[in-house]
Amino acid sequence: MKKRSAFSVRGITLIGVLAACVFVLTKFISIPIPSPLGKTALSLGNSMCILSSLLFGPVIGGLASGIGNALVDLTDPAWAHEFYITFINKFLMAYMAGIVMQHFKLGGEKLRVCVAGLCGAVTYTVLYVTKNIIFGLFRGFTWQVAVIETLTTKLPVSLVNGVLAVVCATILFFALRRPLQKAHIIE
Repeated sequence: MKKRSAFSVRGITLIGVLAACVFVLTKFISIPIPSPLGKTALSLGNSMCILSSLLFGPVIGGLASGIGNALVDLTDPAWAHEFYITFINKFLMAYMAGIVMQHFKLGGEKLRVCVAGLCGAVTYTVLYVTKNIIFGLFRGFTWQVAVIETLTTKLPVSLVNGVLAVVCATILFFALRRPLQKAHIIE
């Protein structure tokens, strides 16, 4: 893929459109799950985060992912106070997937896309679990309770989201790559 500047008119436009897609998929295509450590949700938003970075690179994908998910947090009082953490975590998830996609030439393209998506999903899962354990401690839970609650509620949801993200992003990457190339949106 041709590297495009994230701060050109085209790059900013892509970030805005992709952030809107991330927002819609995260906010409206999700199943909320209550937890003592705060809400969590099954969502297709991570699929768009990873897809954005696979198609458009780590910076554009990362910014779109961070902005789209931060906006979701800002529209929900349960998550608004941690929007900046979500921005960082989602940016890093997409950035990692984009870096692996651009710089590591692993086997065939299908393997590279899957590994890049998996690296992004694992990055997010580690960051998300760590954040929830730390927040549990700040909320007054003991270390054991924070870890057990995170591992029994938040981790399974995060793993399911990760699997959905990798599968959906991989399928959509191969479905959209050629049409986007023909439209000269990507090379």
